[in-house]
Amino acid sequence: MFRALALCLSLLPTLSAAQDRAAVERQFRDWLNTTIWARAEADGVSRATFDAAFAGVTLNWDLPDLVPPGTTPPERRVQTQSEFRSPARYFRPDNMAATARIGRSYAERFATALSETEAATGTPAHIILAIWGRESGFGQVSIPHNTFRVLGTKGFMSTRAEYFTEELVAALRIVEAGHIPPGQMRSSWAGAMGQPQFVPRSFEYYARDGDGDGRADIWTSEADTIRSIGNFLGLNGWNPARDWGFEVTLPDSLPCTLAGRDQGKTIADWEALGITRVTGRPFPANERQGEAFLLMPAGRSGPAFLVTPNFYIIKTYNNSDTYALFIGHVGDRIAYDVGDFRTPWQPVDTLLRSDIAALQRGLIAAGYDVGGADGLAGFRTRRAIGQWQEAQGITPTCFPSRALVNALAQ
Repeated sequence: MFRALALCLSLLPTLSAAQDRAAVERQFRDWLNTTIWARAEADGVSRATFDAAFAGVTLNWDLPDLVPPGTTPPERRVQTQSEFRSPARYFRPDNMAATARIGRSYAERFATALSETEAATGTPAHIILAIWGRESGFGQVSIPHNTFRVLGTKGFMSTRAEYFTEELVAALRIVEAGHIPPGQMRSSWAGAMGQPQFVPRSFEYYARDGDGDGRADIWTSEADTIRSIGNFLGLNGWNPARDWGFEVTLPDSLPCTLAGRDQGKTIADWEALGITRVTGRPFPANERQGEAFLLMPAGRSGPAFLVTPNFYIIKTYNNSDTYALFIGHVGDRIAYDVGDFRTPWQPVDTLLRSDIAALQRGLIAAGYDVGGADGLAGFRTRRAIGQWQEAQGITPTCFPSRALVNALAQ
């Protein structure tokens, strides 16, 4: 999936004299002609397709997370993917407003494709439009990279080499099947392709023909893009009888430690605890007996939400709370012309992913469940922070800070 990425070239491991770039390029070509060709041939890829895909392809040394032969990955990395930074930085009002404005115009322009997709998959048009807008600016954002160069580089020498190798072979299968010539297969820095930003194996499973020409063209066809996004969410379990969620107001007495996907209650039960919609309107009658989960992406430093299982279906597209929240909220702006969040996002400390991992290790040592020291402040980590703060007699914030890192880091 497409993301603007600030490449931290200074973090690329330094090659020894014995492992100069020319030597690594030769190893790369040998790897393609042995390991990758053997796997591709076993999957029915012709030699003509293979040769066309890799004609002129060299390693892209500017990609992140590379581990050239004979080197080791750096220990400290800045978290550059925007979904995992401070939530406030992700929800720029001008960006959300622009995406919603274009989305409303596209809702009219592509009304037929959207209505047909909604009928076929159950996925609402405004959610499809929000994803399309976020992933590729409705097809207007440049997708700059040669897919085979990206996936070849990262399959040969990255921290997730096997994952990218599987995607590389899948990209060859897509070309072999006739979906697109190899020279036209463009992707993001991570190998996510086309307007929906599908990695190759997702393309194979989810991409669909929406315009009736017999091909799934997610690069140039808007109808195919719409049908493919809707199919992705539909196959992952979107429930058309439910919304994605609601921004809510919490009573001061409600602990932020009640947040999390594993602490679901009916919306009626949340109401009984004093939670109300920020609009002042009642929750829809058909939602009140449905399960919902308290979401506080910035702890007490930002808005709160009751989200339904559909929120977690959006997360199958990109496993980030902030991404799913962006999609749900912008979808509402497209469908209902609502405004910005009612509760503002407050400033929070900027931390490295390694800082958060050290904080998580400290919480684990103190007996708290953080879901693993992965450097990402997910709901278990946020809850564990609140629980630790409560035990220390500190007003819970349920969000990492520099002071917490200093107090707990291991």
